[in-house]
Amino acid sequence: MNVLIVYAHPEPRSLNASLRDVAVGELKAQGHSVELSDLYAMGWKIQVDRTDFPTLDPDTRLRVTEASSDAFAADALTDDVKAEQEKLLRADALILQFPLWWFTMPAILKGWIDRVYAYGFAYGVGEHSDHRWGDRYGEGTLGGKRAMLIVTTGGWEQHYSPRGINGPIDDLLFPINHGVLHYPGYDVLPPFVIYRVERLDEAGFEQAAEQLRERMRTLETTRPIPFRRQNGGDYLIPSLELCPGLEAAGVSGFSLHLK
Repeated sequence: MNVLIVYAHPEPRSLNASLRDVAVGELKAQGHSVELSDLYAMGWKIQVDRTDFPTLDPDTRLRVTEASSDAFAADALTDDVKAEQEKLLRADALILQFPLWWFTMPAILKGWIDRVYAYGFAYGVGEHSDHRWGDRYGEGTLGGKRAMLIVTTGGWEQHYSPRGINGPIDDLLFPINHGVLHYPGYDVLPPFVIYRVERLDEAGFEQAAEQLRERMRTLETTRPIPFRRQNGGDYLIPSLELCPGLEAAGVSGFSLHLK
């Protein structure tokens, strides 16, 4: 497999960097090829603005969706964005690695998504009609590929449990797993999450590293999260509400979208 790791941590001597090296080493040991986008080292531009659309008339009001669509169709996106899109197309699997900051990804990684996921590339793809609402949520440009998260957090695992004060980790990561990865087509694997990283000693790191190696060894075979496919018959179109009666008794919220 060709694997792309998009990595977001500012400190080269961090635990995240050590875990990244573990993942890369194990993937290569298994015969996979690995590309790495180290966003801080690359000096990745975070914000979307007019400079992302070089052919946009300076007198034209910036409407990001429209400008993104026009630039993608004209092959006029900036070189840094096109390079990342080419990496995504080459990769059979994508790994996003980041520390959980304020319950989500660091801004630089969100900026990578905002800029690289152009209209016509990651969204705005496919037929919109009374029978289909675009190629998304299990279909799309990146369909048939695998994706997963590697996430570190300072909180205890219990803090992110179903009764934990921070909310369940699967709920916190749902917008990324479902909205960022499943939306453009990925089969999304369960995330690899490490807790209490500020208290991790050498023995704890070795245990976490071996668990991560095992996840890398099973990257091709791990069963994806069973997200429902938008155009698979489970949703009413065009309202995109789950058809009545498909959920188990008492299920609500994000769990509705698990088959």
